[in-house]
Amino acid sequence: MQQTLSGIDLAPILPPWLLAALAVLAVLATALAVWRRARGAWWRAAAFALILGALANPRLVTETRETRPDIALVVLDHSASTRIGGREAQLARARDVLEQRLGRIPDLEFRSITVEEGGNRGTRLYGAIETALAEIPRARLAGIVALTDGQVHDIPPPGAAGGPALDAPFHALLAGRPGEVDRRLRVIEAPGFGIVGRSVELRVVAEDLGVPAGAADGGAVRLTIRRDGAAPRVESVPLGREHRIAVPIERGGPTVVEVAAEERPGEVSTLNNRAVVTINGVRERLRVLLVSGEPHAGERTWRRLLKADPNVDLVHFTILRPPEKDDNTPLNELALIAFPVRELFQQRLRDFDLIVFDRFSNRGFLPPQYLRNIADYVRGGGALLLSVGPEFSGPTSLALTPLGQVLPVRPPLGSGAGFGNGLNFGFAPPPRGGNDAEVDGPFRAHVTDAGQRHPVTEGLPGANAGDRPQSWGRWYRYMRAEPRSGTMVMDAPGGSPLMILDRVGEGRVALLLSDHIWLWARGHDGGGPQAELLRRVAHWSMREPELEEEDLTASVSEGRLTVTRRSVADAPPPEIAVTAPDGTVTRHPARAAGGGRSTVEMPAEQPGVWQASDGQRTAYAAAAAPNPMEIADLRADPGPVEPLARATGGAARWLGTGAEPQLPDIRRVAAGRDTAGPGWIGLRRNEDHTVTGLSATALLPPWLALAMVLGVAVLAWRREGA
Repeated sequence: MQQTLSGIDLAPILPPWLLAALAVLAVLATALAVWRRARGAWWRAAAFALILGALANPRLVTETRETRPDIALVVLDHSASTRIGGREAQLARARDVLEQRLGRIPDLEFRSITVEEGGNRGTRLYGAIETALAEIPRARLAGIVALTDGQVHDIPPPGAAGGPALDAPFHALLAGRPGEVDRRLRVIEAPGFGIVGRSVELRVVAEDLGVPAGAADGGAVRLTIRRDGAAPRVESVPLGREHRIAVPIERGGPTVVEVAAEERPGEVSTLNNRAVVTINGVRERLRVLLVSGEPHAGERTWRRLLKADPNVDLVHFTILRPPEKDDNTPLNELALIAFPVRELFQQRLRDFDLIVFDRFSNRGFLPPQYLRNIADYVRGGGALLLSVGPEFSGPTSLALTPLGQVLPVRPPLGSGAGFGNGLNFGFAPPPRGGNDAEVDGPFRAHVTDAGQRHPVTEGLPGANAGDRPQSWGRWYRYMRAEPRSGTMVMDAPGGSPLMILDRVGEGRVALLLSDHIWLWARGHDGGGPQAELLRRVAHWSMREPELEEEDLTASVSEGRLTVTRRSVADAPPPEIAVTAPDGTVTRHPARAAGGGRSTVEMPAEQPGVWQASDGQRTAYAAAAAPNPMEIADLRADPGPVEPLARATGGAARWLGTGAEPQLPDIRRVAAGRDTAGPGWIGLRRNEDHTVTGLSATALLPPWLALAMVLGVAVLAWRREGA
């Protein structure tokens, strides 16, 4: 508590307007007396002045003040770069010592804040300071002391709009060593996608930071390149110059590429010597050959579906007249273009990603050699999709051709198949009798247990799931068949196969044993998801990664690794072995997630390539640095904070290299004085206060005013009477 003279104020006895009028009259009277050269005029003026002064009632005002202590803000940088070497421990010790010293300074408080990671935006130290200052009166701010390694990324230039506007000294105490060097690998450009079967280019550069100008270029550095866990290859590249790396994309889905630069002797850390990128392999526009057989109500279903897919180039042929039907129509009038059988099925067969036969019957259009070519095409990695009707159980069935060797079913014995051409290709000849393979009558397609786990049929709108019945519209015909291989994902009444998916060699075969799916497209009996189902079947056949039924994938997002295993097998999922970038192997039980999926989730804080394996398949995931700006330069550097220190009168000081930090002396300085010098930093003394009381003392009390007026009046009278 202290009392301080504040000033003088007036408390008029009369209203101000009346007091002003009296003052005017007094001036006029004095002026008249002076003009007449009357004796005692000035004494008369003095009497008027005393009277007016007494009426104005001047007072001496005194304040009772309570001084408030100043506040110093201590900021601790706890970002990733401060955890390199011994910086973290040094900064923590420096904070403890600093707070002890500040606590012993009278009339000074301190507040401490810790700056954590700033997401992917580097160290946001200045933003943390602004947030803390919102709760500190600026009139009490003595200064700011930041404990950091200098790697701060949000300090605007002092002269820029929105630049630093601190009105107190900012001091930076730096951990680390002056003159540190660091080697980093920087990715200039990395494509997010690549065409399967082609190569993409990564553009990278290896740089040495902190070395003398000119010494950072001209040397060579070895880069180790690893793709999807394969054997690494090593390339020698010029230091400080852009280098291009060719990466072949061999499959659809993610390809994980890791590039590492060799360690530089004496560098501060190898944390930024490595870069990991993920390139998603996509197929070029898929080429599909659709061959429609005899005309039927749904023959345009497949054409509409494939034409609507922008990623599909469709080649479509429809056979309108079988060879045995001769109506003497010239061949050049049967079609705009001839059916190029030899070109399609011998010369350019492997140009197609998928072949679709829609109700196609073997009536001599395709010789056995061409059908054998299709079977070899499937075994070699091609895709075949059949949508069949009654022709599948007759003597012209494709199952009775060389193509039948790759089909997952065969017509049942006694169906009549095998008659007409004498070919059965390993099937026993059926007995004579009626055709019992075709079943007519209303029914609803049903997803099997395996189909509920298969990505082609899992989660289809309106499908049966658990105890929930399906709500799809009815079909009225399906073909009986005897399964030989593959996965039955949909069945008809009695468990008869309706849709079977199979892998043959390196290729895939899909078979739909009904030609009534077109009823869904027309909304019959409520319709169904025909577009989604047929799209999934077609793209599964063409190896779309998201539709793999036996698959293992891994991804890293927001610091967590997610491993997803998918299988149609009805068995408990195996343990997942996870290998971290540093080589540490851990095993985790998978948690069932429904639809044939099981998952493992775990933290993934290490940047680099994470590997997951279920014993049969291996998946890779790229974990980039959580804060790329933070590791772009790992040197302790006063450069980012020095402009702010200079602009506010502060200083940047090193804490030394020993275990015990070397803090400068702390001094309190008056406003307007230097706030930094050799071996010391200053905190401003603001002398901020609050007024707790006011007192007023009259300068002209009534008794004194009366005495003075009477005395002057007497002197004026005597002067005039002399």
